[in-house]
Amino acid sequence: MRKRLTMVLTLLTVFSLVLAGCGGVQTGAQDGEKGIDENQELNMTFPTEPPTLDSSLASDAYSFDILNNVMEGLYRLNKDNKPEPAMASSVDISDDKTTYTFSLRDANWSNGEPVTAHDFEYAWKRTLNPETKAEYSYILYPVKNAEAYNTGEASADDVGVKAVDEKTLEVQLEAPSPYFLSLTAFATYLPLNESAVEEFGNKYGTEADQMVFNGPYDIAEWKHEQSIQLKKSKTYWDRNVVRLETVNLNIVKDTATGVNLYTGNQVDVAELSSSLAEAFQKSPEYLPFTGAATQYLVFNTNNDFLSNENVRKAISFAIDRESLVKIMKDGSEPAFGFVPPSIFTSDNQVFRDVASDGHQYSPQEAQRMLKEGMEELGFSTTPRITLLSYDDERRQAAVFMQEQLRNNLDLDVQIDPKPFKQKLDRELAGDFEITFAGWGADYNDPQTFLDIYVSDGPYNWADWSSKEYDELIQKSKGNTNNEERTQNFVEAEKLLLDEAPIAPILYRGKIFLQKQYVKNIYRHPVGAELSLKWAYIDGKE
Repeated sequence: MRKRLTMVLTLLTVFSLVLAGCGGVQTGAQDGEKGIDENQELNMTFPTEPPTLDSSLASDAYSFDILNNVMEGLYRLNKDNKPEPAMASSVDISDDKTTYTFSLRDANWSNGEPVTAHDFEYAWKRTLNPETKAEYSYILYPVKNAEAYNTGEASADDVGVKAVDEKTLEVQLEAPSPYFLSLTAFATYLPLNESAVEEFGNKYGTEADQMVFNGPYDIAEWKHEQSIQLKKSKTYWDRNVVRLETVNLNIVKDTATGVNLYTGNQVDVAELSSSLAEAFQKSPEYLPFTGAATQYLVFNTNNDFLSNENVRKAISFAIDRESLVKIMKDGSEPAFGFVPPSIFTSDNQVFRDVASDGHQYSPQEAQRMLKEGMEELGFSTTPRITLLSYDDERRQAAVFMQEQLRNNLDLDVQIDPKPFKQKLDRELAGDFEITFAGWGADYNDPQTFLDIYVSDGPYNWADWSSKEYDELIQKSKGNTNNEERTQNFVEAEKLLLDEAPIAPILYRGKIFLQKQYVKNIYRHPVGAELSLKWAYIDGKE
């Protein structure tokens, strides 16, 4: 966490260029082109119902995608994946890189009230308030005393965020952070209109008419489990750039159904299932997307059988990831480490180039480990294991892993597919034996993955604890020596793979179908994926 602002922006520029080369951005037009269609209405499929649109409580990619289009923070990721001023018009950074003074532009909420510095101070402190029980509160920890307040060791007044006046926000950090401006584009850093939150109480963010907006679009209608309709905002400060008048997000959990809607011209954009990928591969409407997301198995270490390190590693070594990606056909790559290859270190290296690979496919080694683990446990037979899984196309991966574990280890694995929200609730409650989970980068740094598994971390669903791991992650925070910080992360990931509370399986890819008249949809590899601010329709018959 170091360097000058110019270095931060340089690194972020390099990140964006590399990630764009990996398919991180989807566009259909060059800058300067103007939509000519009178009817600026976009129809898309959306994979699931967002659990909540309260930015203090949101913790999933689907909620983040919606929030990114109806809300706006101090900064937002632009077309090149770089943070650009949004609610902030400018920022002054102290010489020691620990104090950020943001000047806010004139902007209004959808209820007509001005967006002020107080809205940011209120939102961040609400998220950090221990009574809020916000799962993503830790992402605010770069702010001075944020962690102390969140853990009950300091007061709200001690937190380093202060509205100096209506248009000036001062933020003090615990230590220099090279990615802090990117963080201010993340959903947890969004402002909240206090009067609206107080008016709607616990229902805030659960209905279209029980929240307010300050982004490019407002939510006009929310039919739960069916659709969400966005309308161009009449109060957004940059509304002249927004061309779409209406966006209809049709909640379609089954990708085959979504493809049928697409081929029937009922939607303009749909995610493509792996089973149909080859049929559309040569189409100009076929758009692959590679972000920065890892799909992995999480082992509940409180389970008697899975409490053993050798048993966990045996399961991982029994899975042929190379064969799995050939079956998935969605652009995914085999994962032999937790941090994906699109993530850079603070000294501008691809993390996977300096980190070692972990679990490889070896049935013989898997069998040896399982035998050794069972001897250590005193087990004479293997129990039936339940694998919690997605109920979408990723269930195909779960079926593959079930077969691999039966064929290579003679394990009886039962798949338990659940809708996204139910699955997430089970994971948060620790109500699983093994779960097939996923994590996408919130910002471009190894820390966004590795700090998940610190002891008592809110997403440490494995309930795994390592004092050495905690110390390595803690050392990396505020470390201004780039090489040392990178080495901390390399050692931490190696320890994570050696003790195997998780087993990385895939670096996830996606494939979309998008009509050629749809222009300038941007998909970001880190943070919220979907940006519709610049999208428009040009040439629809």
